[in-house]
Amino acid sequence: PQDVEHVLECEADVARCARHFVHAQHALFLGRGELYPIAIESALKLKEISYIHAEAYAAGELKHGPLALVDAQMPVVAIAPASPGVLFEKMASNIEEVRARGGMLYIFTDAPEHFGPVCTPEADAPEGACGQIITVPSVSPLTAPIFYAVPLQLLAYHIALLKGTDIDQPRNLAKSVTVE
Repeated sequence: PQDVEHVLECEADVARCARHFVHAQHALFLGRGELYPIAIESALKLKEISYIHAEAYAAGELKHGPLALVDAQMPVVAIAPASPGVLFEKMASNIEEVRARGGMLYIFTDAPEHFGPVCTPEADAPEGACGQIITVPSVSPLTAPIFYAVPLQLLAYHIALLKGTDIDQPRNLAKSVTVE
């Protein structure tokens, strides 16, 4: 419970980030390893309550299609905890690929010091308009999926609030599945 409270401390940053998704028509979520399912769930939540087309990809597949869609109008959310091993370095490489193409990059990480500025904004652009790093507290790799889900669900929530959609009753969704 205390770790979740620490994760909730980044909500103000998440809410600022949400402002830049309001007019987006599409979004891309990237995850690796055990955080790929969190990318899938995050994209689904964004679709369900904000009505923004969102897709999740295993970051290792970025070059096989989704990278062609990256531009300054498409938010790209990267889930990048500093886990031991090669996954973090590979995710950092994926982030560099998005950055090199001018992508609107939002990095959720417990290691912000590993990433430089996410982009170089236009002189008159509002803060965070071309990307942002959202710092998430460090947690065990075993529990990271749970803790990274929290700010990503908050992202969908804040975007939906800003768009004025009915968060409690999303259109065209059933509360249960009926099997015939």
